Amino acid sequence: MTRKRVVIIGSGFGGLFAAKALKHADVDITLIAKTTTHLFQPLLYQVATGVLSEGEIAPATREILRRQANVQVLLGLVDDIDLTNRVVKWRFHNDYHETPYDELIVAAGAGQSYFGNDHFATFAPGMKSIDDALELRARIFKAFEVAEFTTDEEERRRLLTFVVVGAGPTGVEMAGQIRELATSTLRNEFRSIDPTTAKVVLIDGASQVLPPFGPSLGKKTEKVLEKLGVEVMLNAMVTEVDEDGLTVKLKDCTVKRIEATCKVWAAGVKGSELGTILAEQSGAELNRANQVVVNENLTLPGHPEVFVIGDMAFVEGVPGVAQGAIQEAKYAAKTIKARLSHTDPPGPFKYFDKGSMATISKFSAVAKIGKFHLTGILAWFAWLFLHLLYIAGFKQRVTTLLSWALTFATNGRSQRVVTNQQLVGRLALQRLGSGVSGRLMHGEDVAPKPEDAQPQ
Repeated sequence: MTRKRVVIIGSGFGGLFAAKALKHADVDITLIAKTTTHLFQPLLYQVATGVLSEGEIAPATREILRRQANVQVLLGLVDDIDLTNRVVKWRFHNDYHETPYDELIVAAGAGQSYFGNDHFATFAPGMKSIDDALELRARIFKAFEVAEFTTDEEERRRLLTFVVVGAGPTGVEMAGQIRELATSTLRNEFRSIDPTTAKVVLIDGASQVLPPFGPSLGKKTEKVLEKLGVEVMLNAMVTEVDEDGLTVKLKDCTVKRIEATCKVWAAGVKGSELGTILAEQSGAELNRANQVVVNENLTLPGHPEVFVIGDMAFVEGVPGVAQGAIQEAKYAAKTIKARLSHTDPPGPFKYFDKGSMATISKFSAVAKIGKFHLTGILAWFAWLFLHLLYIAGFKQRVTTLLSWALTFATNGRSQRVVTNQQLVGRLALQRLGSGVSGRLMHGEDVAPKPEDAQPQ
């Protein structure tokens, strides 16, 4: 008999750990992902603020799985899944392929949600990919560079105002790092401006910072942020975002305008579009975040051979964190191995909550582990240890540890390189036209030319 064919979509925590859990199973695994790397998403904000390089948090998937002979890794974007014929349809640019499966694990993750205002993305990039982090790095450092030579005081204030939308762990960590960057790293590097006067604003529609952590830790986090110099605006809904700033509606229905060149969007997630495809064919429900409501064993209704895990799946009581995807991946693999050996499958999936953590600044973090709450330097060291533990690859752990040590000891940041293309940014490219992109790739002048003009 031929070996069972297992197809895994996605190389994040769900996809990677599912593949590794099937290492000794009598199956042929095909892992299809739209990137060549396994991204440690919780540390993207440190790439954006110059602490870590992208290679330290995104090792090559092939390198991680190089000793696992039953896995083939393919680079491609999945466009469709035919549940009836058990075929995954994917492409690399205009090169189309079909891969059949006996068991399918869909772990395609989630993107940033702008709650129906997708045009906000042009002015406020999210924090879901390496591309996002590198673009934000360029925007942050570019703001200081332009402020150094501008003579317009109003423009300078706008350049030195940084707004982070979303007060969850990513937003809190991002706001804290921008504040530290301005206060410590860049302190004596400019002559016309004082980086320490930069304004950092954290906005959220909720009534507290870090809602999943509870009121006590949320209040403590808010106080630490304010002590650092971060302005916290709660019960505030962002209603409009443009190139020069954003508009906020407050709890009392008053409207406030914040002038800011650099904005970061860290509010809300939206499940992969593959969720819609799966729901239409299986009759599964989708929640408001476009996540698939799966069965108690993480499968689709009527399709026990299809598992949906990670940020794509909605499972009651499972937060959208790495640990949730990892546990779901191991459960799906255990179920597949039970089927291969014709033994009883595991019972309904149960999530074991190992706690939640978030850093605020150097030597300051918060952690919620069951009924226990940790704050300050103890929580910070716990955060460092656990995040280092989950980074894939020995080399990446060593280089990350060294980068952290140098940053925390000297306040310097070695990963401040940005490319010409990143400095120009997506907004400028849209204005100048597609002809600019080709010249950027070859290092040519990006000044607009007549052929770049957009039709009126």
